[in-house]
Amino acid sequence: MTTKKALMKLTAFAAAFTLTTGAVSALQGTMLSAAPISANAEEAYTTGTEGTLKYMKYSDHVEISGGDLSATSIEIPDTIEGVPVTAIHMNAFCGYSSLENVTIPNSVTDIGNYAFNMCTKLKSVKLPANLKTVGIRAFEYCKSLSTVEFPDRVVEFSSKVFDGTPWIEEQRKNGPLVIVNGSLIDAQDAKGDVVIPSEVKYVAASAFARNMDITSVIYPEGVYKISDNTFFYCSNLTSVEAKGATAIESMAFAYCDKLTSLKLSEKLKSIDSYGFSDAKGTATITFYGTRESWDAVEKSASDQFLQRATVVFEEYVPTSETELKKGDANCDGQVNIADAVLVMQVATNPDKYAQGKSELSIKPQGEINADVDGKKGLTNEDALLIQKFKLGLITSFES
Repeated sequence: MTTKKALMKLTAFAAAFTLTTGAVSALQGTMLSAAPISANAEEAYTTGTEGTLKYMKYSDHVEISGGDLSATSIEIPDTIEGVPVTAIHMNAFCGYSSLENVTIPNSVTDIGNYAFNMCTKLKSVKLPANLKTVGIRAFEYCKSLSTVEFPDRVVEFSSKVFDGTPWIEEQRKNGPLVIVNGSLIDAQDAKGDVVIPSEVKYVAASAFARNMDITSVIYPEGVYKISDNTFFYCSNLTSVEAKGATAIESMAFAYCDKLTSLKLSEKLKSIDSYGFSDAKGTATITFYGTRESWDAVEKSASDQFLQRATVVFEEYVPTSETELKKGDANCDGQVNIADAVLVMQVATNPDKYAQGKSELSIKPQGEINADVDGKKGLTNEDALLIQKFKLGLITSFES
């Protein structure tokens, strides 16, 4: 198992452990503090200080790892020694009980697990414009946090990011699904049969976890995976439809003993070996695709849930108008120069940006969206066409 995959699995187990026990502090001081956010966890880095801030400097980016525990205000710079600050390390400011204000620059794309957990005096936060991911319980137990300003893009939130904050409590009053700019962050108050709106592009890890009141869930086809722990211990869940899913991640359906119907499609590429951990039911899996496509899905041969399941094959016919947005390489719902740049990065540096290579990699749906030249695989020609579309030189990608 690669270092990256091992870290992702460890993170999923950590989230599942906290869902089961409520344990926070023990994890913060042990396995969650061991690894940086860097796309390559084995990459060398140096440590240093900038004012009161501590950081980890890599060849191409800097991660902020801590500061003055007694600080009331923290301003994170966008560069250190000429290198962009792109991440806030896991646990960086966890337990900073005096912290009232924090300024996060737009250069930051990732906020790590528990980064601001238990910052009890933090009242508001403006998340950076280029933010992509927020880790496990990053703002949990920020008991004064009532205002959160989000970037105008889809952000991938992990488990319980805002639990224990006035902000999430207020959002829950507005409806059972807390959705912000295409991300479904929380669904703890959902009941019965749930249809996730088509505007949703990402469902947070643990979004439905331990919800005993849901019985079925239908995903829009624009959501590309079922994240870690999404339905952990949803003991009355019987049916899930997720035709757009390319992956079922660790513990996604753990302890879902009544799950009897699952609808997936030929888009599916992998099922984590713990995806159905301790799910004791017997299900019918309707797979919209061929047997060959099902057999090609990366999955454990010893998965007992899959062994018990009956797989039925049906023809796949895309039904969602949001499923494919040609040119949208980064899956943010728009077609712009950022998409062209990502395609060029995939074409010129596949070891870093090709699907599954790192945290910076293009997503499976993005790869489908970005292949606009009618030829298999992403090339600079795809990037050029996307640029022309953005500039109005062409009005469609039709050949």
